[in-house]
Amino acid sequence: MTRLRTTAPLLLAAALTALAVTTVHGAGCDDPGHYEPGPDGTWVLVGGCVEPGDLVLAPPPAVTDPSSAPERSRS
Repeated sequence: MTRLRTTAPLLLAAALTALAVTTVHGAGCDDPGHYEPGPDGTWVLVGGCVEPGDLVLAPPPAVTDPSSAPERSRS
């Protein structure tokens, strides 16, 4: 039983690694892209299989003006 507890996590990790490699290999991306330093000190992804239209962004939250909010009583 001890040997199974020792080897089971290693076998699971090896299986998940093989699955990840197979998934990446079969993704169909010819240009995986690379990072280049930007002019402002950030890094920019150049190339790759993800286009800006592929990313879905949530709309920004509405910001209310604190001066228009009703004032709370301090009693």
